Amino acid sequence: MEPVSFPLTVPEPGRADAVLSAALDGLTRSAAVRWLEEGRVTLNGRPLKKNARLQPGDQLLIAPPQPQPADLIPQDIPLEIAYEDGDVIVVNKPVGMVVHPAPGHPDGTLVNALLYHCKNSLSGINGELRPGIVHRIDRDTSGLIIAAKNDRAHLSLAAQLQDHSLFRLYHAVAVGAFREDSGTVSAPIGRHKTDRKRMAVTPDGREAVTHWQVVDAQNGCTHLTCRLETGRTHQIRVHLAHIGHPLLGDTVYGAKKPVPGLAGQCLHAAQLTFTHPSTGERLTVEAPLPDWFQAVLSRYGLT
Repeated sequence: MEPVSFPLTVPEPGRADAVLSAALDGLTRSAAVRWLEEGRVTLNGRPLKKNARLQPGDQLLIAPPQPQPADLIPQDIPLEIAYEDGDVIVVNKPVGMVVHPAPGHPDGTLVNALLYHCKNSLSGINGELRPGIVHRIDRDTSGLIIAAKNDRAHLSLAAQLQDHSLFRLYHAVAVGAFREDSGTVSAPIGRHKTDRKRMAVTPDGREAVTHWQVVDAQNGCTHLTCRLETGRTHQIRVHLAHIGHPLLGDTVYGAKKPVPGLAGQCLHAAQLTFTHPSTGERLTVEAPLPDWFQAVLSRYGLT
């Protein structure tokens, strides 16, 4: 039986494939193209082409495909579960764990662990390689990530990502001292023009907004919190580098050298607030700063 179709209001102008992958955060661009080519996305009853131009307010109807059996192997990988019920599961992901299988990482991922823990209870909207995955955090970022156990929950969480009501708070340590105690970076993010593995602030990128607040500054570093209003790939890393304060240890985006004891950037997803898909209750889940993050704070005399 095919999953139930659902409506989507276009939030910003753009190509149909880009709009679709942006609105269903976690849906790959290639998957969006496939849905469009299969006629699963319509506007006023007519199937859309992948390069069709959409405008804010356009009403789409989306008929997601039936999830296909995957070759993924459920693996008994320990998970630190911060919250779980019949609709969602929130995991405190450790540094070094990849969220979903990708070239070079065929297993040992969060998805493999979720398949073992949740059995057959994961949403299928994002395809066979990303069951349950609503949003992502980088391999070397620790902290909270939420997954959906059914399509209804997935659509609810995806809508909350789209309207910015799914609240995400990160702790970070950045290079340098900030002139102000708080601020906002509003700068579009897109793929880097020459290095396709990196993201960059670019005029033709997608809207991206990060709010930051200084916690403490000592010895050439600043401990701060960052609240995401949008959820672009590498958003905090790109935005802080853009204003001249790359994350400590983030040599990809401007830090001069790695830091002993850090696998990469000093970034932890510490708080997640969302509206429960079934009850409508507003829930907040927290993950304390891990030992490695506390060690960095101590090394630089930060609180």
